[in-house]
Amino acid sequence: METQKWSIVALCLLGVLGSTTAKVSVSGPVEEENPEFWRAQGAKALQAALNRKLNTNVAKNIMLFLGDGMGITTITAARILKGQMHNQSGEETVMTMDTFPHTGLLKTYSVDFQIPDSSSTATAYLCGVKTNLNTVGVNAAARNGICKTQKGNEVTSILKWAKDAGKSVGIVTTTRVQHATPATTYAHSASRKWYSDADMPASAKKEGCTDIASQLLKNTDIDVIIGGGRKYMTPKGTWDPEYPRDLSSSGKRQDGRHLISDWQKMKVGKVARYVWNRTDFDAVDPDTTDYLMALFEPGDLRFDVERDPTMDPSIAETTEKAIRILSKNPKGFFLLVEGGRIDQGHHASRASMALHETVAFDNAVAKGLELTNEEETLTLVTADHSHAFTFNGYPFRGQSILGKSPLYGKDMLPYTTLMYGNGPGYKVVDNKRPDIRKLSSLFSPPFTCSFPLCSLLPCPVAFLSVLSSLVL
Repeated sequence: METQKWSIVALCLLGVLGSTTAKVSVSGPVEEENPEFWRAQGAKALQAALNRKLNTNVAKNIMLFLGDGMGITTITAARILKGQMHNQSGEETVMTMDTFPHTGLLKTYSVDFQIPDSSSTATAYLCGVKTNLNTVGVNAAARNGICKTQKGNEVTSILKWAKDAGKSVGIVTTTRVQHATPATTYAHSASRKWYSDADMPASAKKEGCTDIASQLLKNTDIDVIIGGGRKYMTPKGTWDPEYPRDLSSSGKRQDGRHLISDWQKMKVGKVARYVWNRTDFDAVDPDTTDYLMALFEPGDLRFDVERDPTMDPSIAETTEKAIRILSKNPKGFFLLVEGGRIDQGHHASRASMALHETVAFDNAVAKGLELTNEEETLTLVTADHSHAFTFNGYPFRGQSILGKSPLYGKDMLPYTTLMYGNGPGYKVVDNKRPDIRKLSSLFSPPFTCSFPLCSLLPCPVAFLSVLSSLVL
């Protein structure tokens, strides 16, 4: 029996795939063979912890970096990818978020579901109150999509508390600024999907509920607003300046309001800049600018690997601009920075996109630390939930994180190291899963493939996971 077991193991190991173009290393660097290498690393980490002094100051500034859907598997895979993008093995890479001195785990659930969404979690960590799925800035007495349950059940966010305390406030996101996470800083809505009045049922409007985009101007005086979402701010039929021939990018509002123009009128007497492209963004002088609204896309921003750097800045660059504007306030600032497209990459089972977004998000964290003083700034990095995203198959050290496992399944077909429990990557060919060896383009550098990775269950999108989220 024992011989048979090891024969099966040997047969599986014979499935090692030589077709992957990434460098495969069965062992690590030579210095790692020396026990003193590891002892020195441990001693260094221990000494750093012992030398660290407890900061008892009251924070003047708060930066909250939120990786949407950035569970522990995502962080691990992104760490390896970041190293491999720099011609390293990857596993030993240290991300900026890895260097934080304190680490913990968060339980995530909503009042009505075991697995929460980004709006119910945002209400929890921004407003301090758990609520129901798909609701924004309201307590659990409000019901999803039912306007009349919203009134009287609104809860306010830390962004408003900071503004009321005289601090400057801002939001930076890679999604539309009306999306679940940023919306919760300023809006109260029975539905996270009420981006503009065109997205609301007639009954909700009749009962007095307002769309999220209009609340961006009404509820809180936000100093810096950076993300996407132009089409929710302009009247129906208004052509988009970047995509004038694309009807889906044109304005959606049915009430005739041009919220961008309204925002500019509200800032008379202040230096307020609205921009939608890289050139105008770069021309914004943080030292002389009081308010900034930068909307770089009609909807969500492009994935970082698809971003045109001549048109759209990176999340690290938008974070820098926001901090330079907000930090002029002697009373301090609150800034929410969301890597929102991490989540959307996972929903599409496009692990490469999600991981590149995580690397870009980590670069934004680095920029935030570079521009602030930790003695007066509280910086947190966390996620709102995870995804059904797994890391499989004993890949060799240095093997492409977006590649294939060296082992075969019982069907004698290889599988990817990364995999989804559900989503659009599900596929059956001749009553079998596809042979991924025939998809060699998936595994080639520069690691920018957009192919949906394998999924166990067929679903239109990959669903979220209740796995605990990391907080740093």
